[in-house]
Amino acid sequence: MIVAANWKMNPELSVAAKLASDYCATSFAGVTRILFAPHPYLVPVGVRLEGSGILLGGQDCHPSASGAHTGDVSTGMLHDCGASVVLLGHSERRADHGETSELVAAKAVQAFSSSLSVMICVGETLAEREAGNARVTVLEQLAISVPSTLPTTALTIAYEPVWAIGTGKVATAVEIAEMHLGIRGWLDEAGFNQTKILYGGSVKPGNAAEIFAVPHVDGALVGGASLIAADFDGICAAAAD
Repeated sequence: MIVAANWKMNPELSVAAKLASDYCATSFAGVTRILFAPHPYLVPVGVRLEGSGILLGGQDCHPSASGAHTGDVSTGMLHDCGASVVLLGHSERRADHGETSELVAAKAVQAFSSSLSVMICVGETLAEREAGNARVTVLEQLAISVPSTLPTTALTIAYEPVWAIGTGKVATAVEIAEMHLGIRGWLDEAGFNQTKILYGGSVKPGNAAEIFAVPHVDGALVGGASLIAADFDGICAAAAD
């Protein structure tokens, strides 16, 4: 099982340092933990994670190795800061910055060239689900966002229904099962049979066990709950069970 914390644009540095240290106080058998920290925090947070087994990740990257790209971060920089994975295609990046699936794929290729693995996010909006297009939307995102040249062991998929992110709403077990089955089928057909699929969207200690019991759910991408160490630990404990 994989449980990944996505801190997004949170918290302040003093809180982040303590939070990272609190993560390290507990270990969970059979659970791989990943922390996607804000880029300015990668080095100080990475220092606190040393020896814990928790993987450090970046929240985004540029598709070019270097150049005149003010405000962007390269995959080489992420690697040099201690990151081993990068989060790509999150719905907030797609919505707020107009990122396309083609751009996500280009970033994924560049990330792998810098020895980073990638976690690619896919998910439908409420309008797309209500129109009956959820599955089509997600599979199309997969088909375009995932480079066929990416090794299966370098890829993780996170399914996050956009309408469940930060809203307190969670997809039902049936909805999660249907989508994860569809994603699993696409991955297997594309040759990514070792790729794990995480669920994200208001995952909390109170609902984690039910979500992890759904077939083809291999863990969780956690947003808000990851900002409280006890809550993140509770989700990890559910994964370990």
